[in-house]
Amino acid sequence: MKQDFPKLGIKSLCRLFGRTRHAYYDHQWRVQDQGLKDEIVLQHVLNIRKKQNKIGTLKLHFMLQKPLEQHGMKIGRDYLFELMREHGLHIRSRKRKAVTTNSRHWMHKYNNLIKGLIINRPEQVWVSDITYIQLRKQWGYLSLITDAYSKKIMGWALRKDLSAQGCIDALDMAIADRKYPQTKLIHHSDRGSQYCSKGYVDLLTDGNIAISMTENGDPYENAIAERVNGILKAEFDLYGAQTGLRETTRKIRDNIQTYNQIRPHASCDYLTPEQAHLKHGELKKRWKPKKYKLEKNTTCIAQSEIANLGV
Repeated sequence: MKQDFPKLGIKSLCRLFGRTRHAYYDHQWRVQDQGLKDEIVLQHVLNIRKKQNKIGTLKLHFMLQKPLEQHGMKIGRDYLFELMREHGLHIRSRKRKAVTTNSRHWMHKYNNLIKGLIINRPEQVWVSDITYIQLRKQWGYLSLITDAYSKKIMGWALRKDLSAQGCIDALDMAIADRKYPQTKLIHHSDRGSQYCSKGYVDLLTDGNIAISMTENGDPYENAIAERVNGILKAEFDLYGAQTGLRETTRKIRDNIQTYNQIRPHASCDYLTPEQAHLKHGELKKRWKPKKYKLEKNTTCIAQSEIANLGV
């Protein structure tokens, strides 16, 4: 036999559980407010991701501060991380490797001039590197020149081959974009044949730019250039472009403009590269260095070199 239970109102239920009606409605309002807060944050995240669809959560947290102030809101990093995970917006990094450097050649190799150097102004040191981009049915090779102080990409070029011409084109662009042409400048790269070629070296010497190269193949000697490569490919989704050269070149041009003018850098006091390039003196680091476990016979990495990774 089915037994009917009396329907209890909100007042009776609250009395049963030792709570007031105000506490019940206050809880409902908080749930509604939290849902609205989540929705506002997600909308701003999606707006940023329209142009920077792979930008990380820490930088999103910084970029969201001003927009959310207009709503009278503040959020913590843990809240944002959890919200991103719940909605499938968390970015997972991926690791891939391709060989773009050939240092086994007869051409002259230069000493490392930046080891232990304190970088405290723009156009004091430029770092160069080459990375690969997947085009339609073939590989493309992106040459980049980055200012070590401001992390601004000064010059770039995309080609279908690994000839020195791509590096020369990127260097030409960088020299033309200099804002402090009278200051002393060091160009640092790996020992690849492109950077040791006569055309590239002549362009540097004609511009009165000192030449510096890595000495022992350690990637940490050119860590800034490697890091910028990773940012462009991971945050701007260049791992699998798989379009033609013209479309990919256009995409890279737009992405570099966004990178230079919009993306904040934790190692540059959360300034964009364009903003940091107008500064002088030490820029505050807004990140915590990772702790590395060093085993026996493992080469110790200088703290100044690890610091360069906080891009």
